[in-house]
This record gives sequence, structure tokens and C-alpha cells, in this order.
Amino acid sequence: MPTSKRLNVAVVGATGMVGNEMLRVLAQRQFPSERVIALASERSKGLTVPYNGSSLKVEELSEAAFKGIDVALFAASGDIALMYGPVAAESGALVIDNSSAWRMKENVPLVVPEVNGDDISDNEGIIANPNCCAIPLTVALNPLKKMAGLERVLVSTYQSASGAGRALVDELEEQTKAIADGKEPPVAAYPYQLAYNVVPGGWRLEADGYNEEEVKIVNETRKILHDPELRITATCVRVPVPIGHGESVFLETTEKITADDARTLLGNAPGIVVQDDPHARLYPTPHDVAGKDEVYIGRIREDASTRHGLLLWIVSDNLRKGAALNAVQIAEQAIQLGALGAVKT
Repeated sequence: MPTSKRLNVAVVGATGMVGNEMLRVLAQRQFPSERVIALASERSKGLTVPYNGSSLKVEELSEAAFKGIDVALFAASGDIALMYGPVAAESGALVIDNSSAWRMKENVPLVVPEVNGDDISDNEGIIANPNCCAIPLTVALNPLKKMAGLERVLVSTYQSASGAGRALVDELEEQTKAIADGKEPPVAAYPYQLAYNVVPGGWRLEADGYNEEEVKIVNETRKILHDPELRITATCVRVPVPIGHGESVFLETTEKITADDARTLLGNAPGIVVQDDPHARLYPTPHDVAGKDEVYIGRIREDASTRHGLLLWIVSDNLRKGAALNAVQIAEQAIQLGALGAVKT
């Protein structure tokens, strides 16, 4: 990103999958950094993590670690975010937190840059990075909402193992190998065997039979779209895929919009790639989207059961646009908006 200003950046939780991806994205996008530090718990101190063709030695997370830091990207637990986020902000850093700890706080913007980037200017030192399914969902819904209005959204997610962390990704591979060898697959990282299976749960149960992930998608989508009364519900499912979340979306618009018009509109919207030719077997899949930045949309069609209905299939890399990339894009837009504190030139 072209700028004459150089920033000191900290990545908290740098040894995890999202933390690793944040470091990769910072390097790939040539984020204007003077210095990048990798922070993690005491047990990870002294380990190294890859960064920009080399490596960084992991430093222990502490209050003193944020001295002189301009941007702090958090990829740790909610408890860590609640404990150290205010410390980093008080030290002068702009905190961008990937956990759910700050997302629904009234004074904390919840931002998808393509959708509500202007909200960045209203920050008080902390900006929340949304849920890995709410991000691509709102990227897709926003242009449709602007053109035709939005009445109702039903979403079913097909979420990859990496959404639950490295342990489940490793276990999925172990399970797949065990089954291929005719052995009993290990089951420890998740409530059910994931290989050769789909699991409609695994998240903490909330009220009325919904789980934590489903509630996050509903609440966060409303907040990002500035539509607190939006009628939306979700069903979340874990699938045996390493990286890449899929979403099957039914939506009803206020005004009629045809599938062709939706295809054109979405194809011209920022951050979206339309892959939609079923006759040529062209539609996005997690395997093909892994490692890519955009939100991919296909299977766009009108719903014959209602007057103003559309159906979409959405796929994105949950470690990139669903987490690390979106966080770095927030930081980039904060620079453009002048929403950072004092920076080094």
C-alpha cells in the first residue's frame, strides 16, 4: 500500500493459524511497516514464525510489549483481547481484534471495509474484525441491499476445519489417513469425527436451540449492515474441508431483482468474483478459493417460491478474507482515513 508513513505493527497470537496468516498478508500486501513484532504466550517465547521470506522470533505478550506500536492485530482468544486490547489502545496503538470479545460493544466499530469502512473513523482505539462467515455474507448482501432493499436472509454455512483451529485441521488429516488405512480414526479435537462426515454443531449452545456461531452471524450481519431489524437466521455446519467456508444463502429483497441483474451487480462490486456458469460446471469451491482474497459467488438464481427471492452460493478463504486479510484491510483504510494516532515518517 503506497504511503510515506512507516508503522510499527504487533501481531498478537502470532503462532496460531490466523496469526500466521496475518503476517503473510502484511508481507504480501507490502503493508507500510517500520517494524513487525510477533507476540504470543510465555510458552511460545523464543519460537520463530515465518515473515516476508525470513522469520521473526516470538516475544512474550505483556503490557510493555505495546510501547511504540501503531497497529496491534489481535488473533488470540477473547480473554486475551479483553485483557490486552485496552492496554494496547492506551499505549497509542490502533487495535484490530479478530476475536468476538469486542464485536457487539456499542462504542466499537465492527468493520468490513467494502461494506462499512467509514465506521473506522468512529473508533476509540479498538476496531472489531467480524465473524468469518459474516464477512463474506455482508460483502455479498450489501450491493443487493443498496439496489433492491433487503427483507429477509436465510443462510446455511459449510465451515472448514481451520475455523476451529490447527488441531482440527491436523485431526481431519489424521482421520482421513486412518480411514484409508482401515483403522479407527482418532476423535479428540471436535465432538464428532469430521472426516467422511458433516457436523451441524460443535459450537457452544445458546438460547432456543441455536449455537454461538449462528447467533454471531445474525447479530454481526445486522450491525455491519446498519440494519438492526433485519430478519435473518442461520444454520452452521462443520464440513471435512481444511480451508474455505461455503454459504448457501436465500434472500428476499424489497424490490424485484433478476438473477441476471444480480449477477452483473455482484460482478461489479468490490471484493467479489462471480463464478456462475453451471452449464460449464463453473462455480466456486473451497479447494479452488483457498489462498485467494476475494469473496466468490455462484449459483445465482431466482427463487420460484417467492416473488422477490434470490439464491446464492458464497465461498471464501476463512483465514484470509474471513480473518487476517480483512483485519489488514481495516488497518489500510484507517491510514487512508487518518484514523491512526501519531505515526513515524
